[in-house]
Amino acid sequence: MGDYNLDRTRKKIAWAMAGLCAAGAAWVASPGLPVFRAPYARPEVKLAGLALFEHEWQPHDPMARGDGLGPVFNAKSCVACHFQGGVGGGGDNKHNVLAFQAHPTQDRPEVKGGLVHKFAVENRFFEKTSELSKFFPVIPGGIRVESGCSVLTLDFDPIHTESVNSTALFGAGWLDRISGKSIRHESMKTTVAKIGRELDSDFGGVVLGRPRILPDGRLGKFGWKAQFATLEDFVAAACANEIGLGNPMMPQAKPLVRSGYPDVEPDLDRDQFRSLVAFIDTLERPVEITPESPGEQEEAARGKEMFAKVGCAACHTPDMGGVAGVYTDFLLHRLDDRSLPGGGGGGYGPTNATPPVPLPEAFPLEEEWKTPALWGVADSAPYFHDGGSPTLESAILRHMGDAEQITRAYKHLPASDRQAVIAFLRILKAPVEAKPAPLPSKTTLAQASGVEKVR
Repeated sequence: MGDYNLDRTRKKIAWAMAGLCAAGAAWVASPGLPVFRAPYARPEVKLAGLALFEHEWQPHDPMARGDGLGPVFNAKSCVACHFQGGVGGGGDNKHNVLAFQAHPTQDRPEVKGGLVHKFAVENRFFEKTSELSKFFPVIPGGIRVESGCSVLTLDFDPIHTESVNSTALFGAGWLDRISGKSIRHESMKTTVAKIGRELDSDFGGVVLGRPRILPDGRLGKFGWKAQFATLEDFVAAACANEIGLGNPMMPQAKPLVRSGYPDVEPDLDRDQFRSLVAFIDTLERPVEITPESPGEQEEAARGKEMFAKVGCAACHTPDMGGVAGVYTDFLLHRLDDRSLPGGGGGGYGPTNATPPVPLPEAFPLEEEWKTPALWGVADSAPYFHDGGSPTLESAILRHMGDAEQITRAYKHLPASDRQAVIAFLRILKAPVEAKPAPLPSKTTLAQASGVEKVR
């Protein structure tokens, strides 16, 4: 009797373990849990966040716990750079920021990056691009030996700068809730499908992108380089770097030219920061507006079909993680023009200089950019990471690198079909509930801080 009971117990354990293994395998193969509910915050919290988003900060601002605006900054408020289509939208080229990245070297193996700020609260804090060379000097070339052969190397400038345009924040809370597992699952599906086509001798289509895995193992979703995993991380960095508002997650940016600038108390306390995040988190999602006339409806519907047919939807995935109409895969893709010297990616130093130390494998290359979500794209011109494409048509034609075949397919469409694609993109609008952005203040930054704009 005892042996019988022991056998039954062993069988139950074996079946339980088999069930757990099967469940684990099913979970690995599944797309993860979809987003079930819309972001929510209490009305009074959202109102407090809106007030912070629209507030024009000043040095020693009474709303700040620290020293207020600055000491270096790019704008006086969040809405100054996020206003197109309403409060929370994208920005124009006038409000682009200048980002820099310093390639790793033998003496400095880590990648360094940041912003060259437009403004400062005092003249002595002004930042200029020329200051970067003091911190990241050019590496002189010379003769080195590789595999027994002498190789002449060129000087290498580790600094790369890029003008970066402000993205729209509508629907950011929905994007924040899309799981990394869903993004990885869609990426794997795309990879498997491409392998299948290549086995069938079809080598066309877009080159596969890759997710950005951050040092802590999380998947990046926010920022042009997917450098932030969550909306909270993104907001913390924007407050600290763009307005100089220290917060519970990140201290304020310090002047490049003043390494000894003192630490100060965070400008935003926890309640203020949470309110600001809650407001951005609950911004309405963009909408797909159905045109009024039957002819326009038919053209937009055909354009949506052409969008998928030529391959745009391979990267601008319509639905992700249970959220419909986002049109992004959240992956990094190379968008350089490889017919240009140096690949068209901007380059570090001379176009044929070889970096002495490669970038970390998980780190984006200079020509890699995260696929932006296209919902609301009709109200977010100019386009691309640098705002260098003023129209939807120019943005499409600029897609090179990994998307070169897709761009070629679009060019080969009849003019009516190309126009239909544009008509489809024009119905992807900012949310109708978006609050109109306030008019810019007549008080200039120079009047507010006593300094002038410099580059």
